[in-house]
Parts: sequence; C-alpha cells; structure tokens
Amino acid sequence: MTTRKRKQKRSTTKKKGRKRKAVKKPVHKHVVRRKKVVRRKRITKPKTITKHDTGISNKDPEEKKNEIRQHQYVEHKPTEDELLLNVRKYKTKIERIKNEVKKGIIGQDNVIDSVLKCLVAGGHVLLESVPGLAKTFLTMLINETMEGSIFNRIQFTPDLLPADITGVTIYDKVKGFYVMKGPIFANLLLADELNRTPPKVQSAMLQAMQENQVTIGRKTYDLPKPFFVMATQNPLEQRGVYPLSAAQVDRFLFKIYVDYPDEDNEFYVMDQNSNMKAISEYGIEKVITPYEILEMQNTVKYIHLSSELKEYIVNIVDATRHPENYGLAEEAKYIQFGGSPRASINIGLSAKATALLNGRVFVTPEDVRSVTKEVLRHRIILNYEGKAREINTDDIIDEIMKKVPVL
Repeated sequence: MTTRKRKQKRSTTKKKGRKRKAVKKPVHKHVVRRKKVVRRKRITKPKTITKHDTGISNKDPEEKKNEIRQHQYVEHKPTEDELLLNVRKYKTKIERIKNEVKKGIIGQDNVIDSVLKCLVAGGHVLLESVPGLAKTFLTMLINETMEGSIFNRIQFTPDLLPADITGVTIYDKVKGFYVMKGPIFANLLLADELNRTPPKVQSAMLQAMQENQVTIGRKTYDLPKPFFVMATQNPLEQRGVYPLSAAQVDRFLFKIYVDYPDEDNEFYVMDQNSNMKAISEYGIEKVITPYEILEMQNTVKYIHLSSELKEYIVNIVDATRHPENYGLAEEAKYIQFGGSPRASINIGLSAKATALLNGRVFVTPEDVRSVTKEVLRHRIILNYEGKAREINTDDIIDEIMKKVPVL
C-alpha cells in the first residue's frame, strides 16, 4: 500500500470518529441539578470629591459655637423692662472693655470711647493721625477683649489687588472649583493705611462695609457677624498716597483724629512700650463674645429717640447743605457739599449708642452733640477756596452747633 492511500485512510477514520455522539446518561428524578452561580461584579460608585471651603480654617470649638449662634440669632424686640436690664448689662461690659484696653493705651480715653461707640452702633471707624500714636495697637487690644472673634489685618500697599482682599475662585484637579476667601471675612478687620492703595482696591471695601456681603465671581457671600472695620490713614505724606473717595469715606460712621498724649501720660507710655512687650504680657481678659455684640447692637435700635431730637438732628444736617438759612453766611462760602441722609441716620444711631454707654434708655441733646463732630467732619466737602484757606470742618461744625437751636 502506498503512502498516499495510507494518509487517505487515516483521514477518513478521523472524520468518522468525529461524527460519533456521546450517549446521555439517564437522570433520576431524585437528583437535583445545581444551578451554576454567576458572580456579578460589584459596581463601585465613583468617589464624590468634596469641595473644600478654605476661607477661615483652624477654628477652635468656641469659634464654631459662636458661628452656630450667629446663624441662629434672631432679632428680638425687648420689652421696657428687658431694655433697661440689657442697657445696664452692656454698660457694665463696655466699662470692663475700657479698663482692659487702658492696660496698654494711656491718655487716649476719648478715642477709646469713640471707637466703642462705633462698635456698639454697628458702624465702622476711620482713625487719622501721624505715625506712632497706637492706632494699630488699639485695634489689637480691643480684639483681645473679644472671645472667639476672628481678627484679620490687611496692610494696604500700591501693588495690592481687589482679589487679595475679597478672595478668588481657584481650580484644582482634585477639588475642582472652590473659593479661597480673603482676609475680609473676619469679625474685626484692621485696614492699615487704607489711603496707600489705589481707588480700584479701595472699591473692594465698599460692598462689604455697606451691605456686609462680598461678591466673588458670580456668587455673593455673607460676612461673619458682627463685622467691624477699623481703618487707619496717615495725612502727612503726599507720594504713594491715594486720597479716599467721598463714597469710601462716607461708609465710615466716625472719623477720629488721634492727638498726641499729655506730657504726664507720656511718662507712662514709655513704661508701657508696646515694642518691647507682647500682647499677652498686658494680661487682657476676655470680656465679650461676638454673639453678645450682636445682642448689644440690637438693643441700641430700641433706645428711645424723641421726635424733637429727630428734628434737631435733621436741622443740623440741613445746615451743612444750606448754611445761609441758619445765619452761617461766612461758612457757606467754603462748603461745596453737605451731609447726606446717611449723616442723619448715623447721628441718631450714634446718639443711641452714647445713651447705652451712659446707662440710659433714652437719648438727650448732649448725646447728639457729643457725636456730631465725629459723624460730620468727613461728610462736609469743602470747595477750592475752603481748601486753599485750609478751613477746618470742625470749626464749621462748632458754628453750626451754636446757631441751630434745640427744639
């Protein structure tokens, strides 16, 4: 047999073998077949990336409690008895704050009183003086008397940007888009040398100081409550200084001139040298919390202001606009613009705060007179002749107080 025939025979036998079917074994009824279990793969949900709000971090438990209280705080209209009790309680608190601040500040009692009036009234204060009169140090001491408050300081310079103050939206591969809040998110903000930054940067403070809100990107954020700005400016230098606009200055409740201390007090100032001591060495005690400040500001709103005193306040402000109607023909030559309605509102509110500091639930004419100069001195805008003659707005206010009668 040839090799070719042998190969053909083998291939045919293989094909026949492939066609054979396997014989199925009979399945008995009592035998139960097990179903083949198919394990399904677990579908894992993608991990959700939490966006971190990196505005104010490293908070103490007390700070978090105060924030919760602020969100839960609802203004309450007190009864007459509650109003009297609240006024007495907060008068004591303010006196304790004064005593604590005086441990480091010597001979500036009027300045301390004025700053605390602004705090009680819920306004902002602008401190003006030559360098070295403890404006910044005063702010830091007041912050030391507050328990759980958030304190930030901004050193204004010409190269500052608005985003350096308010904050900015940042993109990260892991976090996505999130907001990095700026230093303006604080209970007490020290705006040091505010007039050293251009108007573009100064305008970043306008919304915050008026509405207690800040817009970052397309979203508006509420500022912590209470929100109190203490700004300083140096009137000496001309280079690298940008005068504050009228809109910016009008946001301040008070403008306070800080003068030199007396010779007797300066001996004690030398001993209390703040450059040689740390803040902790003054032994400042915690007196008040942000939540109590909110209650105090709410109490001020319900202190009584009679209709006669309201008319008195309106006449004072009107005399800055139309001085010739009140026998102030000489002063009228130097005034270009008088006070806005915000001046009337602020005089009334500051007078109520003064009444609280004096332990009263009603305002007197003396309370009105004591705050008029601080409220109006930066709201009376002089014309060119008044600036050339170096007319002082305080002198104009003194004449207005003499000519406008108490009803």
